[in-house]
Amino acid sequence: MHDRSAILLLPNAWDAGSARLFAHRGFAAIATTSAGMAWSLGHADGERAPLAEVLAAIERITRIVDLPVTADIETGYGETPAEVAATVRAVIAAGAVGINLEDGVPGHGALRPCAIAAARVRAARAAATEAGVPIVINARVDSWLQQDAAKPAERFDDAVQRAHAYLAAGADGIYPIGLSDGATLAALVQAIDAPINVAAGPGVPDLAELARLGIARVSTATRFAAMALAAVDHAAGVLLESGRFDCLASALTYADAQGLFERT
Repeated sequence: MHDRSAILLLPNAWDAGSARLFAHRGFAAIATTSAGMAWSLGHADGERAPLAEVLAAIERITRIVDLPVTADIETGYGETPAEVAATVRAVIAAGAVGINLEDGVPGHGALRPCAIAAARVRAARAAATEAGVPIVINARVDSWLQQDAAKPAERFDDAVQRAHAYLAAGADGIYPIGLSDGATLAALVQAIDAPINVAAGPGVPDLAELARLGIARVSTATRFAAMALAAVDHAAGVLLESGRFDCLASALTYADAQGLFERT
């Protein structure tokens, strides 16, 4: 699905229900969202959801869909490459066949030095090889999330250097999260011979334009989870203000939801 012949469109699920809905809609594969999953488990994003709870949620998703699932494991839930490797083994055991791995520190802090971040990717690849599961490692490059004074050219060059190091360490694709400028994406495609992932959202070029630019993969990140919360929040506010129940009308009925989980 990452051969760059067509864009892979990945919706990010946060629980078994959202994953089953995406599968029902006909997506070819499913990703998870660390933030949406953490919120559904009662925690903030940034590796504050206990790994055991995250693994259980991933296992529920892989059980309920007959599709490839790639798991957002943030920075790998570990300070050392060995700990990242242990996380990857556990994620594979939960049924995932891909991971997102960030090069920042938990909570979207400063970037790790390139060599250290690459060592973590190398450990993830070694763990997958040992498990006999050739997972897709989508290495996230957080250069465009940093609020430092780096000039655009410096940020770009740093991202390219990191991408090459991560690919050499065993990554399959690069995820420059926070980057949506078409010209910069096109330059990145030319500079990196690997699938590039873009986060979907308002203001991001549409699929046709991203395909023209050479983007291989688009994921929805936290968008669907936040939209679901927003819809409930709006209806709850209307209910409290009006005392009327019209706001509880839904195009998806109980029977529809129930049907998503009934198996023949």
